[in-house]
Amino acid sequence: MARIAAATLAVAAALTACGAAADGGWTVTVYYTAVESFHHEQAQTVQGCLQLDCDNGHNSLGQYPAGFVAAVHDEGTGLITDGPHAGRYLNWSSDSGYWLDTAARDSNGRPLEPFVSAAADGVADGTPVRITGCGTLDDGTAVPAAVCARLSQANWRIRDEFTPGLGGTGHLDVYIGQETGPAFTSRPDYVTLRRATVVVG
Repeated sequence: MARIAAATLAVAAALTACGAAADGGWTVTVYYTAVESFHHEQAQTVQGCLQLDCDNGHNSLGQYPAGFVAAVHDEGTGLITDGPHAGRYLNWSSDSGYWLDTAARDSNGRPLEPFVSAAADGVADGTPVRITGCGTLDDGTAVPAAVCARLSQANWRIRDEFTPGLGGTGHLDVYIGQETGPAFTSRPDYVTLRRATVVVG
């Protein structure tokens, strides 16, 4: 714990020395790629586009567990592991609906990169961002040390955008890769940080 704290302070000091400003009033949320095999709810038919360059299509994209479809809608992307489209991704965005793809993508069509891709309203695409203080969890308790270390040691860069209405000032969303098991949203890595310290630029 002392080593983690020392490393976090060192990063903050280095960035501040370079002229970056830190703010301890941020909310940091995480997003992820859902994985079909971890969901076993009743099947739901999904309609959309069979390829990337299409908006709000009406083709049948297959049937998937309802929890998987809900996670794709919330998180933006999911890995299909069964059926004729196994190995492809079911993606969703507020302006395009659902579509099948070969990658999990950000709002500019680039593949999402775990522990790099991030979103923040009002921050230019490509801007580097660092989490230098993890603040607390929703209930006011300390963030698990291992989780804080992973988030604060990552080299985040703004490459994505929030779904309209979900962002706002002082809100950073960071991409942590594929879900790693059932009930992923109850696992330690699925966190919301309150009163976090974030350095932009």
